[in-house]
Amino acid sequence: MKRWVRWVRDNGLTLAFGGAFLLTLFAQGVAGHAEMNNELEADGLASLSFGAYLTSSDFAVDVTENWQSEYLQFFLYVMGTVWLLQRGSPESKPLDRPGRESEEYQMIGPHARRSSPAWARASGWRRTLYSNSLGLVMGGLFVLTWLAQSVSGVAAFNERRLRDYQDPIGWGDYLTTADFWSRTLQNWQSELLAMASMAILSVYLRQRGSPESKPVGAAHTATGVEG
Repeated sequence: MKRWVRWVRDNGLTLAFGGAFLLTLFAQGVAGHAEMNNELEADGLASLSFGAYLTSSDFAVDVTENWQSEYLQFFLYVMGTVWLLQRGSPESKPLDRPGRESEEYQMIGPHARRSSPAWARASGWRRTLYSNSLGLVMGGLFVLTWLAQSVSGVAAFNERRLRDYQDPIGWGDYLTTADFWSRTLQNWQSELLAMASMAILSVYLRQRGSPESKPVGAAHTATGVEG
């Protein structure tokens, strides 16, 4: 097998979803640009070029409000599944293994293997940091995208206010507006619904060959088993 073919195969999941992300982001830009110009035309204002729309606060807030909810979903899932269990779900750890688990099971410190990452074999703050790195990064990305949403959101909100000859408001005031929380909570509730649905539906339903599903013949009560 050629080297590049093997590389594509070995990274197919990231490449496929990354490519789909770029295509849908571009498509969102096209659709959003058309919608924005329709609104500007209705208000008797000049239309925006596609490039100008892609750098506008309207596009930025639409993008970042979705990103922050996705990173919130993964942060909550990564951290919640440390302690929370769901009998029969492959999304849950086995019922007898709640919590952070032993160093032996986690293969860290003196129990690390030759193939283990260097920081898993380390001690002190490096091992602690690496042991929580996924949750920290997901939580950090959520905070950053949430801040980006709030900054771009107040800019877009003030642009609409100026079109209506109203005074702009500050960032702190925007965080208390219905506009900000409506944008935020409509995404949070959809992510939480998706997480709860996946946890319970995977108890009873199957998808052959998917690691997100139990083997087709596994019992409904089998917990922490992946296909």
